[in-house]
Amino acid sequence: MSISLSSLILLPIWINMSQIQQGGPDEKEKTTALKDLLSRIDLDELMKKDEPPLDFPDTLEGFEYAFNEKGQLRHIKTGEPFVFNYREDLHRWNQKRYEALGEIITKYVYDLLEKDCNLKKIFIPVDATESEPKSFIFMSEDALTNPQKLMVLIHGSGVVRAGQWARKLIINEDLDSGTQIPFIKRAMDEGYGVIVLNPNENCIEVEKPKTHVQSSSDSSDEPVEKRERKDKVSKETKKRRDFYEKYRNPQREKEMMQLYIRENGSPEEHTVYVWDHFIAKSAAENVFFVAHSYGGLAFVELMIQREADVKSKVTAVALTDSVHNVWHQEAGKTIREWMRENCCNWVSSSEPLDTSVESMLPDCPRVSAEECCRTRVKHQGLGS
Repeated sequence: MSISLSSLILLPIWINMSQIQQGGPDEKEKTTALKDLLSRIDLDELMKKDEPPLDFPDTLEGFEYAFNEKGQLRHIKTGEPFVFNYREDLHRWNQKRYEALGEIITKYVYDLLEKDCNLKKIFIPVDATESEPKSFIFMSEDALTNPQKLMVLIHGSGVVRAGQWARKLIINEDLDSGTQIPFIKRAMDEGYGVIVLNPNENCIEVEKPKTHVQSSSDSSDEPVEKRERKDKVSKETKKRRDFYEKYRNPQREKEMMQLYIRENGSPEEHTVYVWDHFIAKSAAENVFFVAHSYGGLAFVELMIQREADVKSKVTAVALTDSVHNVWHQEAGKTIREWMRENCCNWVSSSEPLDTSVESMLPDCPRVSAEECCRTRVKHQGLGS
């Protein structure tokens, strides 16, 4: 394994500093001298040799990838699957590249939901002003008017967004494995209205405004010499801080801040909001949920907050590797009893499909999904 140039130069210095700092007061001079030496190293130049710029394409074509007829992501020229370690021994850069591709995948799936599945993007909050942060969900044309049945899909936590089960599966396997599209299409073929939640879209990121720090010499009546000494100390402190910041953030990535979306600042809040403003108002006599991983926890939270309403509308719930916990979430006895009758959790297991799997929690039956439950969860039991 190769070692970066900056690591080779800085490692012995860090070791020496560590040893010196363990010594007594007599070593303070040496510590100061070493810190001064570190401050003279031009890390910008060193890092340029270590890591290419974090500038990535904003389209699949720019990455030279495309989805083939089987829904598999393949290199346009070589036909090979996606390669994570594109640059050897540059894990941070490779990870940033992977994340950039993931953002493109998210938009690609959004397009598929609208164009292939004929879903509509609905912005929330429903009464949002023009300037405030917004999120969105997807719904079929008949989601609120279908008198018989409605299917609601909730994905898990992390980087996934509406229409996805797992980004990793989309990139490394295929669209059918990693997206909700097969579920949506089958549901629509069988006469369901469909609502696709977007529980991880809780905020928007904007660049932090640059703060102007006023110099002490601008507003102080102190003697000139004292102000100059203060300014010198301030500049040295800033120089040291910038040095460490340059190493931590060598390419000077933009500092971002999060603006949370009103009443949708968490997956649980989002689920309750969509229930109140859409699902509860739907005409469907029978509502069915498919909830994966953290989506199961969000559903249980919905039950805790809207127990009577949920019981009156929801017929069955298919959970897949749900991480809910009825004890930690303080779900009452009546909720646990309802879940035992109306929910089933397909969990990853080596047992044959649908084999009962023991659980320490007294909530709902758990059965084997045989393989990854994201791709093998069964639709029967959700109603016809």
